[in-house]
Amino acid sequence: MSQISTPASSAPASVSTAGRPDATAGPTPPRLEFLATVAVDVAEPVEVGRTHRGLRRVIPISGGTVTGPGLNGRILPGGADFQLIQSETASDLDARYVIETDDGDRLYVMNAAYRTGSAEDISALARGERVPAERIYFRCAPRFEVAGETWSWLESTVVIGSGRREPDRVIIDLWTVC
Repeated sequence: MSQISTPASSAPASVSTAGRPDATAGPTPPRLEFLATVAVDVAEPVEVGRTHRGLRRVIPISGGTVTGPGLNGRILPGGADFQLIQSETASDLDARYVIETDDGDRLYVMNAAYRTGSAEDISALARGERVPAERIYFRCAPRFEVAGETWSWLESTVVIGSGRREPDRVIIDLWTVC
């Protein structure tokens, strides 16, 4: 994927003869286009401890892969996921890492996420156990900083994701919002 459709290229589902959207048709939801699957390899968590905001934890990122129709590459070691465990059921996640694309460009990723589930399932994840993905709500909205023109479209495109935690990695499917 090298370009995303601009809003001007898509028309409302129903347009009146005056050129205005037909109010009876309702709003048209945006279209999603699959970008890639990101498999992030993670190391053992570093527990910071309980702060006034919650339990603070840092998960080192040791590498990974990016595969898909719109983006391919590898995740460089050195990033981390800065987690704030707010309760036994909810966490705010803030992952920062670098993707090196197959064409050699580097993309800085800032991925804000929210993860929630039952106390039992979240506790099992913390122990490194597998929990079926459908039992955990894990959504994210990565943002990108890029050098050069090839991937600059990512800086002005909304990307959303759905993730799942495995014992030694995190898998995130990413879509662009068109």
